[in-house]
Amino acid sequence: MPVEPSLRVAMTVEQCWQPAPGGSGTYIRELLRAYAELDDLSVTGISAWHRGSPPEDGPLPVPVRRVPLPRALLYRSWQQARLPRTGGADVVHASTWAVPGRRAPLVATVHDLAFRHDPQHFTPNGVAFFERGLAIVRDEAAAVVVPSSATAADCVAAGIEPERVHVVLHGVRAGAADPAGVATFRARHGLVRPYVLWAGTREPRKNLPRLVAGFSAAVRAGADLDLVLVGPDGWGDERDRLAGVSADRVRVLGRLPATDLSAAYAGAHVFCYPSVREGFGMPVSEAMAHGVPVVTSRGTSMEEVSDGAAVLVDPMDEDDIGRGIVEAIWPGAHPALAAASRARAAQLSWSRAAAQTVAVLREAAG
Repeated sequence: MPVEPSLRVAMTVEQCWQPAPGGSGTYIRELLRAYAELDDLSVTGISAWHRGSPPEDGPLPVPVRRVPLPRALLYRSWQQARLPRTGGADVVHASTWAVPGRRAPLVATVHDLAFRHDPQHFTPNGVAFFERGLAIVRDEAAAVVVPSSATAADCVAAGIEPERVHVVLHGVRAGAADPAGVATFRARHGLVRPYVLWAGTREPRKNLPRLVAGFSAAVRAGADLDLVLVGPDGWGDERDRLAGVSADRVRVLGRLPATDLSAAYAGAHVFCYPSVREGFGMPVSEAMAHGVPVVTSRGTSMEEVSDGAAVLVDPMDEDDIGRGIVEAIWPGAHPALAAASRARAAQLSWSRAAAQTVAVLREAAG
């Protein structure tokens, strides 16, 4: 069988230096980790000027070409002048809406188009940045990688031809968590009761006020639970709007180190993620990888990601969210949901995602 020639890829990795890299940062790191196992691939990261490694998880496993500009100026030069042009590669992979000027064919990953559906959930500057990125992708990208069929449909509706759009599901990696680590985590935060977990960046589309109201409905129905919210502050007034149950039932823990986050997942009785809209919904797959029953939003990418293994609810209906939590904790359903979560997570592989993405990159490079 003929060996494919080595493919030189220039990939944007600036997201890893953001204060909250989020799912896009995880996507970059996990692809790079999987790429390291491939012999026919050479990847160089592209970033703004930084003195050190990304603060969140340390050095990236590839050489990084630092453009001698700060992030804001680099992004402006890319978006407005399409300069400086990235060279020395067979293909350029824009991993977020920050799309570099380039001399080689462009492949772009579009994680979601939530700003098109709910622009009020974002800052005006953010919407303008996303719209400009979308215009560049629509005009210049040889191929577009998306993490779900829901995002693929949004891309087509935004004017990107279907033949340019490739669905590549994200993989998932469950962090290590043993019973002792879970017990330590629970004791540190005074978590005596079983708890419902939510994880993510607190921002309007995550629907936290309705989650809290739905949780309150579940408690009124007799569920003896706490609600634990973990993740960094985002934007909007989500923290101020988290009301509806007594303070000792809702714990806002903020951003956790990786070991504590794994313990939080592993110790959860249920994971509830009624987001209004996501491109994929990584927290859903991460909870499933820890064998936690999941409650998430019907008619969204999270339904696609969970693939029949989750309790589905109407994210706009607080009572239905409460109903979903009660259903997930019911002793007759809980073990089966936990097993279904593990089975679905086992189907999501970063190695497979990397191989499929490389196939798109290689085709675009010609």
